[in-house]
Order: sequence, then structure tokens, then C-alpha cells
Amino acid sequence: MADTFKVVSHDVIRVSAGTPEDLYTTPGSTTTVVLGLILANVHTSQVTASVKLVSDTSGGGRTATNTTTFLLKDAPIPVGGSLEILSGNKVVLETTDKLQIDCSVADKVSITLSIMEIT
Repeated sequence: MADTFKVVSHDVIRVSAGTPEDLYTTPGSTTTVVLGLILANVHTSQVTASVKLVSDTSGGGRTATNTTTFLLKDAPIPVGGSLEILSGNKVVLETTDKLQIDCSVADKVSITLSIMEIT
């Protein structure tokens, strides 16, 4: 198994407010550990942002299939401010799991995602 550290960044994300945009999808034969996620407001007024984990895998020793969950829901980000979610915690993504971002204003949140892919 190889561990590869990566950064995924978007200068601005969400072309259309209210429609989540895929930030990252775990490649085949890969497990990804999310190490950090920073959302920065690049707008001239406050915005709100949401982060979804979209998963259709099963895990945790249970037979039920995972579902879509929010890691962050409509969190306010002040003008010129940023929001670091997870704050030292980790999230594991399995093959095909993905992170989606939404913002209350189109193209007004900048994203930096730090991950480790295990192949």
C-alpha cells in the first residue's frame, strides 16, 4: 500500500448557489483520509456554506448502506474570514465516496482540501 498526500483546491466553487458541486471523489481501489478542509469567503458580504459526504458504500460492520450526510450545514463565514472544518478530526472516504460543497452565493467561497490517499 502506498500513502500519497495531496491537496485539492478551487479558487471559487459553486457555479450555481443551491446546487452542490463535487469537490473530490475517491478513485477506484483507494481509501482517502481527509486531513483538513478550509473554506474562505471571497465575497464582499457574509456567505453560508455546506459540506456533504455522499456515500453509497457500507461500513462499520453493519449491513446497511451509507447515505448522504452533512459535515457542515449552512455555516456562516464572515467577510474576509475562513472556516476550518474537522478541527483535527479525520473523515475516511471509500471508493466512490465524495465531498460536495455548496455556498449561498455563486463563486464566492474558496476551498482547500488536504487528503491522504491510500492505494
